[in-house]
Amino acid sequence: MPDSHSSKGDRFATRLSHAGRAGTKVRAFVNPPVHRGSTMLHVDCADRFAGGNQLLQDPMYGVMGNSTHHALENVIAEVEGGTHCQVVSSGLSAVTTAMLAYLKSGEHCLMPDSVYGPTRIFADGMLRGLGIETTYYDPVIDAAGLQGLMRPNTTVLYLESPGSHTFEVQDVPALAAVAHQHGAKVLMDNTWGIHHFQPFAFGVDASIQALTKYPVGHSDVLLGSITVADPAEWHRVRLAALALGQYASPDDCWLCLRGLRTMSVRLAQQSASALAVAEWLQTRPEVKQVLFPALPGAPGHELWKRDFTGACSLFGVVFTPDIAVTATHAMIDALRLFGIGASWGGFESLVLPTSGYLVRTADTGDFGGAAARFHIGLEDTADLIADLDQAFTALHER
Repeated sequence: MPDSHSSKGDRFATRLSHAGRAGTKVRAFVNPPVHRGSTMLHVDCADRFAGGNQLLQDPMYGVMGNSTHHALENVIAEVEGGTHCQVVSSGLSAVTTAMLAYLKSGEHCLMPDSVYGPTRIFADGMLRGLGIETTYYDPVIDAAGLQGLMRPNTTVLYLESPGSHTFEVQDVPALAAVAHQHGAKVLMDNTWGIHHFQPFAFGVDASIQALTKYPVGHSDVLLGSITVADPAEWHRVRLAALALGQYASPDDCWLCLRGLRTMSVRLAQQSASALAVAEWLQTRPEVKQVLFPALPGAPGHELWKRDFTGACSLFGVVFTPDIAVTATHAMIDALRLFGIGASWGGFESLVLPTSGYLVRTADTGDFGGAAARFHIGLEDTADLIADLDQAFTALHER
């Protein structure tokens, strides 16, 4: 019996604490156990062949998932305001599984030019090899501009808001309306938005997340999810995941469940610290621009304020043109509390040099100058600012 606290009437932190559990009025352990297994035994042959819904709801084999998977899927659906969720082995697996569920040979996909790099590689490589064409569009395109890019064979509009590394905020409801007008489905990478952006309230058909980030929260698990709010979309995603053999380790699912219980307080602290650090960086003469939608005056702030209820702690920094890339590398090397690494969403602060790394093919800007991406962790905000302050000295010594 689901817990009565896991209802739409409760606030997010309460629902996150109680979702996916047996309840409070039961004789049971607080946390659901880890279930591992490959072979499912049946009472008899009639039981083995009973019912026609095994692929969707009554697993016959371990790859179809078990109660540990389903507990996590219930929580993620709760987080994003959906009804059904499919967990897979990584965030990139969620991207590729969703795209293969919605695209076939001869069809056309529209994708923002700011998209996550591995998603672009998948589109330009595997999708192209399957006869699926991808057109990259300006991430800040308006509805009229998108109308001009739609084709009779456009079946997927892909969104990522904010954009990877450059953090452009998209007008999701306006763009989704155009896609639906043409019969296309809307897929969105909502990893940055987590629960602060409720995708199905804005016209998204399938929401993708790298649970590796804030849901796990400890930089030790790779996991992804595809969430929907329509049973028809669920069948489509579920069957694609099974056909591709997409399976998430139950141990990883359990670790993600544990991480989710504290996500609301971690996010609140980290986003507050990120805003403080971003405001401080904005005052530095070496910084041309801080790319953080939650920062007043930053690109996309008004759309963020309209559609989001909060922010995570990931943002970009563009240095002034006179700052050499080698100087920013010296600064990054001088940081004591920021690790140099990809991914984000854990408890630790990270920095990633992005100079020369960004790919653009739709003439949507020059991103060849000195830049870096920062993830703000759970360290004391004053210590992080002090560390950045001393690192700027190294920048000027180059």
